[in-house]
Amino acid sequence: MQKLFFYTCLVLILFITNIFAQNTDVEKLELTGNFRTDSKIVFDSYESIEPVLMLDETHTKKSPVLAGVMSSILPGSGEFYVGEYIKAAIFFVVEAALITTAVVYNNKGEDLTADFETFADEHWSVVKYSENLLLQPGLPDGCNIQINPDENIPPWDRIEDWNELNHCESPYSHHLPRYGEQQYYELIGKYNQYSSGWDAFDPATDGFRDVPEILQDYAQMRGEANDDYNVAAKAVIGIYINHLLSAIDAAWSATTYNKNITVKMRVQNLQLAGRIEFVPTLNIRYNF
Repeated sequence: MQKLFFYTCLVLILFITNIFAQNTDVEKLELTGNFRTDSKIVFDSYESIEPVLMLDETHTKKSPVLAGVMSSILPGSGEFYVGEYIKAAIFFVVEAALITTAVVYNNKGEDLTADFETFADEHWSVVKYSENLLLQPGLPDGCNIQINPDENIPPWDRIEDWNELNHCESPYSHHLPRYGEQQYYELIGKYNQYSSGWDAFDPATDGFRDVPEILQDYAQMRGEANDDYNVAAKAVIGIYINHLLSAIDAAWSATTYNKNITVKMRVQNLQLAGRIEFVPTLNIRYNF
C-alpha cells in the first residue's frame, strides 16, 4: 500500500511538472505528501494562475479624429464610419435640405434683383434727378452738371462727369454711386433725396423729397429680394453649424464606441479523462 501511494505521488509530481513547464511564471508548489491534499493544492493553484491574454483591439477601434474630419467635410459620413447609421442619415438629410434651401432662395433673390434693377433702369433717370437737383437752392458754388443732349443713349451715360454730380449733392446726406453698383440701386429706392428721378415725379406739383408711389413699389420689390437673400444666408450659416455639430458628434460617437466594446481572450483549462488541455476562449462584451 505504501509503494502504491509512493508511485502515485511520483506520477502526480511528474504530471504536474509537465503541465507547469509550459508556463515559466508558475511558482513552485509545496506538497504535503498526502494524495488528497496535494491534489487539491495542485488544482487550486492551477486555477489561480490561469493565464489571461489580451487580444489586439486595434482592428475593432474607430478613430475619433478620422470620424470628426470625415463629418466636417460631409456631415453624416463620420457617423456612418462609426456605425451610427440613423444619425448619419439625419445629418445628411439636414445637409441636403440646407443646401437646397440656400440655392433655391439665392436664385429667387437673384431673379428678383434682376427684376427690380430692370424696373429701376426703366423708371428712374439720373438725368431727371440731376435736372431737378440743379433747381434746388443752396447748391455749392460752381455746381454745373454737364448732360449729353442725345436722348437715344441711356441716361446714366448722358452724365458727362459723375464727380461733378456728386459735388452738387454736397448739401445732402448721400452721394449717388456709379451706375450698376449695388449701392446705386439701393439708394434710389431708399432715400427721399432721389425721389425726383422717378418718372412719376412731377416737379410742378411735387417737392424735391416727395415720395411717389412708384418708389414704394420699387422698395417693396427690393425688400422681397433681400428677404430671399436673408433666407439663403441663414441656410448657409446652418450648413456651417451642421458640419460642426456632425464633426463633434462623430468624434464623440467613435470615442463611445471604443469604450463600449471589450474584447478579451484567455486560456481556460479543460479537464478530460487522464489529461488537462488548454482551450482558448474569446469573450466579447458590448455595453449599452
